[in-house]
Amino acid sequence: MDNIIIFLVVIICLCIICELFHKIRPSSPLKLRPVSWSSNKVTTGLEIEAIVEIYNPHSRMEVMIPEFKVLPKILGKKIDEEIKMSTKVIPLHPDEDSRKDNYWFAYILKSKKYTQIKINITLEFNNTIESINSLECIWVKLYWTNYGPFGTLKKQEGFVIPINRPNPLDASEIYFLKGEKCQLLPIKTHVLGALDKIDDVTKFYTKGIIKKGDILTIGETPLAIMQGRYIHPYNIKPSLVSRIICKAFHPTSSLATACGLQVLIDIVGPSRVIISSLIGICFKVIGIKGCFYRFAGKQARLIDDITGTTPPYDQTIVLGPNQENEICKDLSKEIGIPVAIVDVNDLGRVKVLASSESCDNEILKKALKTNPAGNANQQTPLVLVRPC
Repeated sequence: MDNIIIFLVVIICLCIICELFHKIRPSSPLKLRPVSWSSNKVTTGLEIEAIVEIYNPHSRMEVMIPEFKVLPKILGKKIDEEIKMSTKVIPLHPDEDSRKDNYWFAYILKSKKYTQIKINITLEFNNTIESINSLECIWVKLYWTNYGPFGTLKKQEGFVIPINRPNPLDASEIYFLKGEKCQLLPIKTHVLGALDKIDDVTKFYTKGIIKKGDILTIGETPLAIMQGRYIHPYNIKPSLVSRIICKAFHPTSSLATACGLQVLIDIVGPSRVIISSLIGICFKVIGIKGCFYRFAGKQARLIDDITGTTPPYDQTIVLGPNQENEICKDLSKEIGIPVAIVDVNDLGRVKVLASSESCDNEILKKALKTNPAGNANQQTPLVLVRPC
């Protein structure tokens, strides 16, 4: 009995120490997100403009941004010619004028304040129409530095600007796959990103093909990406806890790397991960698996480590989505059929994360066992299920 008490005291002390180090670790409060974009075809190519916003939510801390660089990458199925690309970064600070020489001057973002940055990207081609049609999107990488009481933190972010997108399916040309007591229609989209909204994407690609009785499913990873819930490993600083505990997971698990597990620690805290690990080990000894994921929370199952999704997000760690129930409810009202958010893999595992009223989850679990959307580069985040 005394040994058990000593063990519990040690665990409690360990959790307290880990929580303390977790709270005081170097971190910046600044949040960056893309807010808008536009493109304009010109005789020599394409001109693109994007706006990103940086917010300081801290109640008193002021943070400096001494560096901000942009490195766009063109993605496409077939690009036969060399494309000349130039970029320009224009600060739109509310209290400072931008320079005309494209020099980024160090800027102080005060507590509870916003600033915006305009990014101009110019693409020049020899064969304008064919070259533009061969492009899918531009992956805009942002390299920026945060400087403050936490020291100096170099950060890397990224977002997609879509150049081309598939036309919506025509009702007379659609081809359904055969499923168990249903028909399945994977719907191809453009490369989705944080500049997309799920309701706009859904309505655009399902217009004219929905019938009463259909069920629309949305992949949880594409939804999370549209919510901006992805992190570059460059921004993650693994702790001793994540470096040790990650070794206990199966090599194929998204938590088997220090960065993957650190993302979960940053969400639920080190204490919960430590305790869940101990519980998981105890139950595993007696032959019961998966207990860690039950105690660590839903994000433990939903995190996708690098290589876990389609380019360009294969270089990032993608979290699970937020507000799934609200999205299903609101979207179902807009398009007039049940909506579900699902997590499906190639092993036939189907998990319905959320669904609207009148959605038959049992039908979905049987229908999606073959994973019609795929987990590679199919770009079919939407699947229409039509019960027979």
